Amino acid sequence: MTNPETLSPQGRYLLNRRGFLGTAGLSTAGLTLASMLDADGLLAEDKPRTVGGKAPIRPTIDPNNPYGSRKAHFDVPAKQVLVIYLPGAVSHVDTWDYKPALTKLHGQKPPGLPAVTFEGPSGNIAKPFWDFQPHGETGKMVSSLLPNLAKQVDDFCFIHSMSTDTSAHPQGENFMNTGFTMEGFPSFGSWVTYALGTEAQELPAFVAINDPRGLARSGKNNFGNGFLAAAFQGTDFNAKNPPNNLHRPTGITERADSGTVDLLKRLNARHLKKYPGDANLAGRIASYELAGRMQTSVPEVMDLSGETAATLKSYGVEGGTELRGHYARNCILARRLIEKGVRVVQLFNGSDPSGGNGVTNWDSHANILKTHSMQAEIMDQPTAALLADMKQRGLLEHTLVIWASEFGRMPFLQSNGTGRDHNPGAFTCFLTGAGVKHGFSYGESDEFGFKAAVDKTTVYDFNATLLHLMGLDHERLTFYHNGLERRLTNVHGHVVKDVLA
Repeated sequence: MTNPETLSPQGRYLLNRRGFLGTAGLSTAGLTLASMLDADGLLAEDKPRTVGGKAPIRPTIDPNNPYGSRKAHFDVPAKQVLVIYLPGAVSHVDTWDYKPALTKLHGQKPPGLPAVTFEGPSGNIAKPFWDFQPHGETGKMVSSLLPNLAKQVDDFCFIHSMSTDTSAHPQGENFMNTGFTMEGFPSFGSWVTYALGTEAQELPAFVAINDPRGLARSGKNNFGNGFLAAAFQGTDFNAKNPPNNLHRPTGITERADSGTVDLLKRLNARHLKKYPGDANLAGRIASYELAGRMQTSVPEVMDLSGETAATLKSYGVEGGTELRGHYARNCILARRLIEKGVRVVQLFNGSDPSGGNGVTNWDSHANILKTHSMQAEIMDQPTAALLADMKQRGLLEHTLVIWASEFGRMPFLQSNGTGRDHNPGAFTCFLTGAGVKHGFSYGESDEFGFKAAVDKTTVYDFNATLLHLMGLDHERLTFYHNGLERRLTNVHGHVVKDVLA
């Protein structure tokens, strides 16, 4: 054996490098094996993993039926959830968050506000572009931009003290919808369906209804499954672009079609018997069987021909812009999916600005009067009709509704004098439906709407509260991934108990 001391420096380097690579290779193999054994539950642990001193509560999922309904951690009224998400950042100071100081100081630049923000130099304080007036028995001040939703404020639970960790749209969308600014983490809807499954066995547990103009900036990450099983990702379609491959070919009879399906079931069952306990195989078979059932269930739920003329008129399907008509149909589709028992429905109002011409979302760095007016014309009437329709049908008794954007907009103009920049320090979301107070406002931004000032609510707090309203403990709903007990709220978040009914 060669003595390293007799080798040249180059020889010592080669020997040490070879030794290092060999050791590293063995270590990597050992770590990989340990990870695989741990994932299969074959490694003993001294004590159960805990998060904040609490043992995780993992759902018991039947691999043959990953979509099966499962019990919540505790009883709550909400059994389903509708997320109405508005990409681009709605200006809270021009919609829900009334700030008289903006009118008083219009055109001025008081000390304490930044000279430079996300997109560059800031201009002067600007009063709201729309007049605010009191509405409902509560006298809630709402701007004239949203006249239809304003009529329903007595049903809403506003959170005016929202704040986020980022001022960039893609990261902001990720944070609001997945709890992390980075990509690759499960969305809120995926966590809910992972925990609760669904009662609707003929439809996906989680449906994402995208804007007719396309996906939002973060795309499918907004409703993705991350490291959870693929069964828990959102299935995306909308009323404008329905799945076009679900109808039975005209040359195949119904009898032949059902016979083929029965044969596939028998073949799949026989194949599964050869590999007992193979959860991945069972899950794949279950997903294909759901796809088969969707051939009849999806065309049925998307067929709006049975809706009355009065319903179509109330939603604004006709008589407005083409985009409003498409979004109105998406709102009707959302209601029908909730009626069919789909656990999570995520409805988007806005898309990636690169996905089309003109105004595509609420981003308003220039000419906010035009951009917000165009978006509100699309969103306001159909959304108000959707909420009123759900209330009239009794759906809000067991459905939580969330209206949210990724952040707000500044109380002052940009240097161009016509738009407002991104504001992560304060914005407004509202909840309605099962489990929340009605006609209630929680938290406050400062006198300008610049920063959350009273009862600051982080995105972690918001998501913790949403999970609680669905009967889930955000600290105990976890998934073990890459050596960590991952959860929607990471290691943060507190339930905002004041908004609970």
